[in-house]
Amino acid sequence: MSALTAIPADQWFDNPVIREIVPTAVLETLGMTAVAGVITALLGIPLGVLLFTTSPDGTSPSPVTHRLVGALVNLGRSLPFLILMIAIIPVTRLIVGTSIGWQAAVVPLTVGAIPFYARLVETSLREVPSGKVEAVTMMGATRREITRKVLLPEARSGLVAGLTTTLIALIGYTAMAGAVGGGGLGAVAMSYGYNRFETDVMVVCVALLVVIVTAVQVIGDLVARRLDRR
Repeated sequence: MSALTAIPADQWFDNPVIREIVPTAVLETLGMTAVAGVITALLGIPLGVLLFTTSPDGTSPSPVTHRLVGALVNLGRSLPFLILMIAIIPVTRLIVGTSIGWQAAVVPLTVGAIPFYARLVETSLREVPSGKVEAVTMMGATRREITRKVLLPEARSGLVAGLTTTLIALIGYTAMAGAVGGGGLGAVAMSYGYNRFETDVMVVCVALLVVIVTAVQVIGDLVARRLDRR
């Protein structure tokens, strides 16, 4: 008999875990994603700008700086999230005071997302027409003014699209974080849906993750289209 048929029809989703624990897990997942997303945007954009401006085609070429920052970003992107989460447990405890719970999961989530988003920022800045940069340069604009008044405004649609992609990746990371004590829907799906064979809990957790991802994608696409100057 399968796990699905083992549950009487009249008991499907009539589960105290779904009524009492899942709503809290949803808030934890949203909290992890929101906090990590904000910090990622605040730090990822400057890092992406630095990657672009110090590149050979940037406004302030610096091969040494570009290679050094690029190497650090590549290192951050190359580590699987679960390994990263375990590796920086001492840092997480130092910052948050614990390595368990959704607040603690924010630290590795942010560390893993910043280099990912920084590369997306760099890509968006590369798509800004070089003619606009050359025009304001000939008008005597400083490098900081070029970045603040030309590069970032022209790339804002791409920045939003990149942040949307990053947030969706973060939601996936929160599910993995839940498997090792990070809280959220991933923890509920693992503890109850998998370990206790409560299939209805697993179905609800998966469905809610799909809804959250879809909502983020739809909102991100709408904002990106509104900001697109093309």
